[in-house]
Amino acid sequence: MQEHKLSRRIFLKSSGSAAAVVGTAGAALLPTSAEAAAPAGSTSTNLTYPKRSVGKAGGMPVNQAVSFSYPDPSSPCVALRMGSAVPGGVGPNKDIVAYSTLCTNMGCPVQYEGGTKVFKCGCHFSMFDAENGGQMVCGQATEDLPRVLLDYDAKTDTVTAVGVDGLIYGRQANIL
Repeated sequence: MQEHKLSRRIFLKSSGSAAAVVGTAGAALLPTSAEAAAPAGSTSTNLTYPKRSVGKAGGMPVNQAVSFSYPDPSSPCVALRMGSAVPGGVGPNKDIVAYSTLCTNMGCPVQYEGGTKVFKCGCHFSMFDAENGGQMVCGQATEDLPRVLLDYDAKTDTVTAVGVDGLIYGRQANIL
């Protein structure tokens, strides 16, 4: 019986070629973008956020947290009137924003500090910028604070929560 020696170079060339053939054949089986984009029908679920009043814009104190729950009672949030226009702000001065108060690292409650205008997590020292969309500044968290989307009705001076941008900690979906 004759023993065949296979050099490393030949082995790598052969295995690389085989991988390319398998990859090409597998790609041919994938759906095209037109096939993959299934229309919203009976197989998809679109959950709508409830509309919930947060309060009157004129009655909100500047740079102080106003607590509320959204989209359900298990989701603590705060609304802030920053005092000057901020990205995504609503109200007559575009200065009202709202965020979930559950840290994106491990769900610990965050506290708003008016002097620095940041949310701080006491568990792992993550910090989030209230004036910049809840952006994570430092700490263990890897995601920004979920921002509560707000609407403002100038006729009634009412701020209403209408959705959440980002996933609330511990959930697979924000609407339960």
